[in-house]
Amino acid sequence: MIDNLEYNTEREHLIIPEYGRHIQKMISYAKSRETKEERNKVAKAIIAVMGNLQPHLRDVPDFQHKLWDQLFIMSNFELDVDSPFEKPSKEELSERPVPLKYPQNFPKYRFYGNNIKTMIDVARTWEEGEMKEALVYTIANHMKKCFLNWNKDTVEDDVIYDHLFELSNGELNIKNSEEDLTDSSSLMKASSGKKYSNNKKGHKKNNRNRKRY
Repeated sequence: MIDNLEYNTEREHLIIPEYGRHIQKMISYAKSRETKEERNKVAKAIIAVMGNLQPHLRDVPDFQHKLWDQLFIMSNFELDVDSPFEKPSKEELSERPVPLKYPQNFPKYRFYGNNIKTMIDVARTWEEGEMKEALVYTIANHMKKCFLNWNKDTVEDDVIYDHLFELSNGELNIKNSEEDLTDSSSLMKASSGKKYSNNKKGHKKNNRNRKRY
């Protein structure tokens, strides 16, 4: 009896281990059938069992297509059967994917973030008028808030105007404007007030969970 024991090192390599040893043996049995009619019959039975093993795939589009592809992969592309889908090629699956090109953005003022630069680029495309002027001042106030979050001190409006002028390549110029931006203390108070509000809510929640004796 001991002589009939099988060790994993002596068994066939599992190409997709999630399906287990029995599915792999069934595929090997299908490959050993002499007639194509027999192989087709066994292959359809294997597909049905694979579907039962992964019921979550039933909601995935092209469910059957994925199972047939996995069947060919586990057969090492040696199973000659009639598939309702195009048979995948070993060369296609072994190809390395094309490396993704990550955006190489190195802004001069990183504390403003990429969203500010995007907003500035959009404002540059707008026609002159009240809407564009309102957008520009909104961007400037948001830049000031970002600056204060990074600096935690104060900043003069002229600094924000200069940065806005520079980031817009000189197209958004409000240096000579008589309108002031939001006061630094108000922006800092609004930011700190939001954090305090969140802490206060958490404090109340802790009080509700506290045991009373």
